[in-house]
Amino acid sequence: MSNIFILCIIGGYFLGSLPFGLILTKIAGVGDIRKIGSGNIGATNVLRTGRKDLALLTVLLDAAKAGFAAWLALAFVPVENMFFAGIYTQTNLVAALYAGTAAVLGHNFPIWLGFKGGKGVASSFGFILVINPLIALLALATWLVFAFVFKYSSMAALAAAALTPLYSYFYAGEVETVFFSVIALLLIFRHHANIRRLLRGEESKISFRKKATAPAAAEDAQPTEAAQPVKTTAAKADKRGAAKTEKRAAGGKVQKHPGRRGKKKNDAEAKDKPAAPASTAGKKRGRPRKNTGSR
Repeated sequence: MSNIFILCIIGGYFLGSLPFGLILTKIAGVGDIRKIGSGNIGATNVLRTGRKDLALLTVLLDAAKAGFAAWLALAFVPVENMFFAGIYTQTNLVAALYAGTAAVLGHNFPIWLGFKGGKGVASSFGFILVINPLIALLALATWLVFAFVFKYSSMAALAAAALTPLYSYFYAGEVETVFFSVIALLLIFRHHANIRRLLRGEESKISFRKKATAPAAAEDAQPTEAAQPVKTTAAKADKRGAAKTEKRAAGGKVQKHPGRRGKKKNDAEAKDKPAAPASTAGKKRGRPRKNTGSR
């Protein structure tokens, strides 16, 4: 029977090591997911590409690969009674727990990517869903509540992982509780960087809104051509008002600057006005005439 357990562990690991997030993003032409965002191959990082469809598909496939590994062992390993760590149980359940746990390990530490994989949230859910659906649904409900209230995906995953052993204690068998607790501790360990960012207040929140592009932001920041003259005119008006205030404070008389209509009126009056006679100042300033009369 030990050989069957080893086969389940090896098969579960290689099945779980399939990096669906990386495969899907490359097929879709998004690029290498390891060079985007956190560099993780999980669904949360896939969502940062802006492709919600790829992120959803990644969640489903990551959950399915661990769940499928556990289901294969649960369905095809012969059922026999046995003791596991002093706990009375059955062989097919232990084989399924081994296979599912190995699949989560394969997802977190895939041999194909230098043992740098995801964090195991979706794959852990799929594995637990096959073994004990009630525990999986309780963990999912915990994730949804924390994600909706606090808007942090990592915090929601940590809360679900922390409460899973408690749920297992009340609603699962002893052997299941042991394996589920190991999975929960592994998930919390994989979120060590997120825990530090949460404590520093630097963790990014869940957001489904599209970010504005750089050109659009630049256009919004720069005033339009029609708006620029308005700002210039307003600035000139402020300067004139300040100058008038200073003159009044000094006791001087403020002279109004003639507008265009005033200039036209003055020009019209100047045209209608008759020309002034030539000045005789030059004659008066000339030499005095000699008195030619008789003396």
